[in-house]
Amino acid sequence: MIKTMKGLRTIYYIPSMPPYYYMPMPFPQGQPMQWGSPNIDWRPGEMMPIPLRDYGANPFVVNMRAASRQNNNYRIAWWTGKHLQVTLMSINVGDDIGLEIHPDTDQFLYIEEGQGLVQMGPSKDNLNFVRNATVNSAIVVPAGTWHNVTNTGPTPLKLYTIYAPPHHPFGTVHATKAVAEEEEKGYGQ
Repeated sequence: MIKTMKGLRTIYYIPSMPPYYYMPMPFPQGQPMQWGSPNIDWRPGEMMPIPLRDYGANPFVVNMRAASRQNNNYRIAWWTGKHLQVTLMSINVGDDIGLEIHPDTDQFLYIEEGQGLVQMGPSKDNLNFVRNATVNSAIVVPAGTWHNVTNTGPTPLKLYTIYAPPHHPFGTVHATKAVAEEEEKGYGQ
């Protein structure tokens, strides 16, 4: 249903539509309707692409499930603020995030598609916390904990992760794990 009121176009949410269809939300009087990227050609009934870039410390609303599923990069910084960062990740079949530790950063991961094996522990050689994780699983990694997530499914593992404080430079895009490993050597990972 479309309603026009004093120059403000409002499109209402249609509950029968799957969550990956996007409907513009009304903004307060006088503000333009935005998607986060201007001039997106979208028609009702089509899946709307979400521009994959770092939206910085700007207010932002998005369907994280659709964004996570759309991403085919190993890692992309999606939103980088002063106190936290959201990245999207796509882990290939049989691949992993890579054993790592963030001494001063807590991390939250959420699986949107696929399945994996989560390993955590106090040292590289003592990953004594092991769990299977599937769609809708949340993984919480305390700062100073060694951790890894391995894709154990038949399709890419699609997830997003939240770092507090931010962990990667603003605008980070790692198309592959190899690119990520090479670039991370440069900033002390």
